[in-house]
Amino acid sequence: MKIKLFLAKIADIHKFVTRLFKNVFTPPFEIREILRQCYLVGNRSLFLIAFTSFLAGIVFTKQSRPSLASFGAESWLPSLVSQAVVRSLGPLITGLICAGKLGSNIGAELASMKVTEQIDAMEVSGTRPFSYLVVSRVVATTLMLPLLVVFADVMALFGSYFMVNSINGSSFQLFYTEVSAVITLLDINSSMIKSAFFGFVIGVVSCYSGYHSENGTTGVGRSANTAVVVSMILIFVVDLLGLQIINLFRT
Repeated sequence: MKIKLFLAKIADIHKFVTRLFKNVFTPPFEIREILRQCYLVGNRSLFLIAFTSFLAGIVFTKQSRPSLASFGAESWLPSLVSQAVVRSLGPLITGLICAGKLGSNIGAELASMKVTEQIDAMEVSGTRPFSYLVVSRVVATTLMLPLLVVFADVMALFGSYFMVNSINGSSFQLFYTEVSAVITLLDINSSMIKSAFFGFVIGVVSCYSGYHSENGTTGVGRSANTAVVVSMILIFVVDLLGLQIINLFRT
């Protein structure tokens, strides 16, 4: 019985994603709503990402310094931190914060509309609620996550520079030179592509859990919780798969 329910759920998710891709390329396009959702995605997460990334840069630099100093390689600290931030730390921090902040918000918002029958009313009135509510949010999270990752990388590197400067008084120009010498175009492109997949996962999981909410008002909290937990798990899965693929291009 559980296997049948699991397979039915997989089929339902496949149907949801197929409908999503079909509506993305089917006019009329909800451009205004997409832009509004892009603004909300960035506005809801910007300060938290900036604060967390800055602190992460400080902490990672401070923790890495003793290990490098024991090998007499303390001068490599900016290079090590920049590679870690751009390749993995920045996208992961941004993805997890957005999964918690945006996932719960989208899941609860759509679930509350579902249980109060607002979505059913929109379908009856012929306003294409799936395109307006789901497609706009998934497109917004997919487009905005790479931009937020760039911002998170910059803030983390500023935090790293603040720590390095407080330790040995290195200039910003020297720090920037060492960072730019080790960051490649592959690092930047892979980070952007990976973060776009993070955004897509967050959008799809959150919208699905909210759009298919059940059991009245109790389902709202369950949908928000499911959106956060499943999004975070899938972010790590996507990150692991992305790492394996990227390593093929590095060799």
